[in-house]
Amino acid sequence: MIRALVLSATLMSAAASSWAQSPAAEPTPVPSAPAPAAPAPPKAWSSLSADQQKVLQSYQGKWDSLPPERQQALATGSQRWVSMTPEQRAGAQQRFSQWRAMPPEQRQQVRQRWQQYRTLPPERQQQLRESYNRFRQMPLERRQELRRQWRQMTPEQRRHVIQHAPPPAFRPPPPPHRPR
Repeated sequence: MIRALVLSATLMSAAASSWAQSPAAEPTPVPSAPAPAAPAPPKAWSSLSADQQKVLQSYQGKWDSLPPERQQALATGSQRWVSMTPEQRAGAQQRFSQWRAMPPEQRQQVRQRWQQYRTLPPERQQQLRESYNRFRQMPLERRQELRRQWRQMTPEQRRHVIQHAPPPAFRPPPPPHRPR
């Protein structure tokens, strides 16, 4: 169980402060993403909705000078932002604050791990999401204990745990039977 939880926590909880503070194993090369088919055309400021323009108001004066890819990314992000509930926005702001507090090297590690995750088959991604969700459902004390164990492992031990992660059909054993 610890193998699946550690692997999913390693890949999926990059922004979590306890994970972010633990030393990482040696970085693994990340496969390069496929080249885009064609560059994105520039996006006119007037093509943005009023809500998007409000979110991006600090970019209005320099919008036309931004590369088209940056314009598209900002437009997409602003559309996601306006569709969020207030609770989702609060969570996003908190994660962004955590991201900005990270040193550049740590951000790079997170980006690499995210790219690694994205190259996994969908079934493996689903397995990791499920494992991560099980981890998040554990009592705080148990999560802290697993994190402590992970931090005490050598990079070699961590690699061993990750390489020998349980198969997708793995389910944790039921709690021990207690006589009445």
